[in-house]
Amino acid sequence: MDPSLFEHRSDLEWVIEPRGRMRVPGLLFATEELLRAMDHKVYEQVVNVASLPGIQKASLAMPDAHWGYGFAVGGVAAFDPEEGGVVSAGGVGFDISCGVRSLTTGLVRAEVEESKEELADALFRTVPAGVGSTGGIRLGREELDRMLLGGARWAVEQGFGGHEDLERVEEDGRMKDARAECVSDRAKTRMRDEVGTLGSGNHYLEVQEVAEIFDPPAAGAYGLREKEVVVSIHCGSRGLGHQIGTEALKEMLAAAPRHRLALPDRELASAPIHSPEGERYLGAMRAAINVALANRQVITHLARAAFAEVIPQAHLRLLYDVSHNTCKVEEHRVGGRGKTLYVHRKGATRAWGPGHPDLPEAFRAVGQPVLVGGTMGTCSYVLAGTETGMEASFGSACHGAGRGMSRHQALKHWSGRQVVDELKRRGILIRSPSLRGVAEEAPGAYKDVTAVVEATHRAGLARRVARLVPIVTVKG
Repeated sequence: MDPSLFEHRSDLEWVIEPRGRMRVPGLLFATEELLRAMDHKVYEQVVNVASLPGIQKASLAMPDAHWGYGFAVGGVAAFDPEEGGVVSAGGVGFDISCGVRSLTTGLVRAEVEESKEELADALFRTVPAGVGSTGGIRLGREELDRMLLGGARWAVEQGFGGHEDLERVEEDGRMKDARAECVSDRAKTRMRDEVGTLGSGNHYLEVQEVAEIFDPPAAGAYGLREKEVVVSIHCGSRGLGHQIGTEALKEMLAAAPRHRLALPDRELASAPIHSPEGERYLGAMRAAINVALANRQVITHLARAAFAEVIPQAHLRLLYDVSHNTCKVEEHRVGGRGKTLYVHRKGATRAWGPGHPDLPEAFRAVGQPVLVGGTMGTCSYVLAGTETGMEASFGSACHGAGRGMSRHQALKHWSGRQVVDELKRRGILIRSPSLRGVAEEAPGAYKDVTAVVEATHRAGLARRVARLVPIVTVKG
């Protein structure tokens, strides 16, 4: 992307001043190198989002931003319902409540290294992964509705983990105001036997080592130590979330003329927050958030079982679970006064700063853990939310490395076998049902996650706490 399109406000802030139909500025957080690597479509999408009714302060993009459906992946936008604000299915994305859950193990790498082949096989055997993957849980209609309303709390009630887990999950494990009746039969059918599965694409279960600590007080609060082994799970609401998004986009697009919404892009299909279409989508989306929270809770239970089989002395304790494809009702200050806003984060992680009353007591002094996934050949990060980020980005930060090339392009550069063999030579074991999927997710297909995290840190959106390197990755 051409930097001359922006006003360069600071090293990390690139501003698009309002023009045409824009109601607020556009603001990208990035180094010049990261900005140049972004597709021009990111610029267009940030501008388009800035034209939506009721948007507050700015249309934002994180340092890992890349082209998406309607909204850029890495996009953040907040809307005031009292000013005609809208909710947009494209502003949440199709993989509703995709997120990362990380667990400490009480082990150091040396305790895992000699058993890592056996551990990799046990995790791959225990946690279903891949396109159309199904698990051992099959839900009837009534039980599925209970999951849609109960989230991770439902999973714990079914015996998948303990109540102590729920203290470390956003929304305490259950998204309120979910409406099971707003979820179509088709969406429910798609989820009936997908609970406890990773799915495909960039989703993974990864065994990692804490390679570096940047912020000892925050790391201590999070229970992270150098050389300790951590388990991270990245997945979302599977086929149910995708179906909800697909149906909502069609309904919102058809209803736009009735609500006098002149959309700059069909992919930005939106509805007024308090319209029937908006309220139906919000009810269904919240149910999908609960599905994702339940799914990650069940996978946690399965991962614990695999560890118990291979390394019985492991104790997998939940560090935190946070989503990065949601729309949440939150309180923020705009123009010096508090407002209730609907904050869309698409490929952006909630990153609440120190002192936020909804954080677990253990984290309140240091800020919310922000779990940033990298690639299976590089590293991931744990960050902490900041007070600066609360003001600058509605308490939002990056969510990962961000793709540097499409999956189709990646297949032209790498074969799955090539990637698996190269990573094994580096001591990283990959388990996947699809070598094609491995090639599509080759580390070289992504941007430099360290550069993204450093930009996020320097911009004050979140601060670095720890760097994690992969040992074993189970890919969809």
